[in-house]
Amino acid sequence: MLSFLKSFKKDKKRRLSNKEKQIADLKRWIWIYFWLLIFEGALRKWVLPFLATPLLIVRDPIAIILIVKAQNAGYFKINTNIMVAWLVTVISLIMALLVGHHNIYVALFGARIMFLHFPLIFIIGAIFNRDDVLRLGEIVLWLAIPMTVLIGLQFYSPQSAWVNRGIGGDEAGGGFAGAMGYFRPPGTFSFTNGVVSFFGLVGAYVFYFWLDESLVIKKWFLIVVTGCLVAAIPLSISRTFLFQIIISALFATIVAIRNPRLTGKFAMAGIAVFILLTVLGKASFFQTGTQAFNERLTVANNAEGGTEGVFFGRFIGGLLGGLTENEKVPFFGYGLGLGTNAGARLQTGTNKFLFNAEVEWGRIIGEMGFLLGVIIIFIRVGVTLDVTLKSYSALAKKNFLPWMLLSFILVNLAQGQWAQPTALGFGALTGGLIFAALRQNKKKFIARS
Repeated sequence: MLSFLKSFKKDKKRRLSNKEKQIADLKRWIWIYFWLLIFEGALRKWVLPFLATPLLIVRDPIAIILIVKAQNAGYFKINTNIMVAWLVTVISLIMALLVGHHNIYVALFGARIMFLHFPLIFIIGAIFNRDDVLRLGEIVLWLAIPMTVLIGLQFYSPQSAWVNRGIGGDEAGGGFAGAMGYFRPPGTFSFTNGVVSFFGLVGAYVFYFWLDESLVIKKWFLIVVTGCLVAAIPLSISRTFLFQIIISALFATIVAIRNPRLTGKFAMAGIAVFILLTVLGKASFFQTGTQAFNERLTVANNAEGGTEGVFFGRFIGGLLGGLTENEKVPFFGYGLGLGTNAGARLQTGTNKFLFNAEVEWGRIIGEMGFLLGVIIIFIRVGVTLDVTLKSYSALAKKNFLPWMLLSFILVNLAQGQWAQPTALGFGALTGGLIFAALRQNKKKFIARS
């Protein structure tokens, strides 16, 4: 009997050990997904430009591995959202081949969005814990320092410079037109939206760590990263980035209002930003960036009717336009994947779309048709509402990490342009981080910074 009990205890320990190994292995693959998200563009531009096209889907195999390994380890539960998303995607894939564009490669490229990357939101949420989310945030803050230096070099360098090489080593440059002859820098990413997404995530973490009562990251480091965040706004020449920081600031204000004892820390962060703006404002590099950014704001706002025009035209108009402007779309759409740049190029040889694919909801309906497209839209909006309610409820438990991450990913989950791989990657990763952050740890996180 005693030998049986000893054998049972050994087997139990062995099972726990195997479980821990499985978790560690799954976490490694999530980190690989994260690092490829950050440096995929660098590989396509500077390191392996001759592999630029296949590297566009370099994270897809990682997603497949995570799905298979998580399923085998029991950490991937196919919920209703995933089941319906997969079913709709399969139907749309079949109809794209039967009555749509008839191109299997274009269809598969479109199918990977909801079939491979969407489930990662739930897989990452089940595997990562709060400490992992904070550790990733700490690394993101460290990356913000060299990323700021890089976009500064790209901003002031000509498009012909090596640092501004485009995809596949294109010497014409990878920047997008900005203002005053300056271009919006892409950083280590393939396109400029990567810089906006990256620093949007940095901003969410910066606000969180400023509000964190235990101040798990050293104050000097937090001030430096805050300075990088402030400097990145004009250097990016991106209104979207500015709006993103404003949204995060509003979310942080709600946290401070609900927790009066945090008002002092919130005020301290405001003072630090004011001092940084004063110091940076005297630097010529910052002044030039600010002038270009102001010029971009003026020209774009005049064209779109000011800030209200930008908000209602781009955001609200984009939502409604996606539902109403594709009235001539066939019942099953033009075919899955045809609303992506890569899919359109494979099918037609150009980046021109047959329908309104400039906004995400328009792309979804244009590819899948109204019925199937609306189902996918409802799934994404439903997940967004779910994480919003859960993140807000977590505030009552003094857990405002998911709330601050939500400030960055809120729009991306509902209507982010997932046809673009970088936006898709940030959506899947951060959505998973929110679910993981909702689980409180008993042990206190200790930063290495």
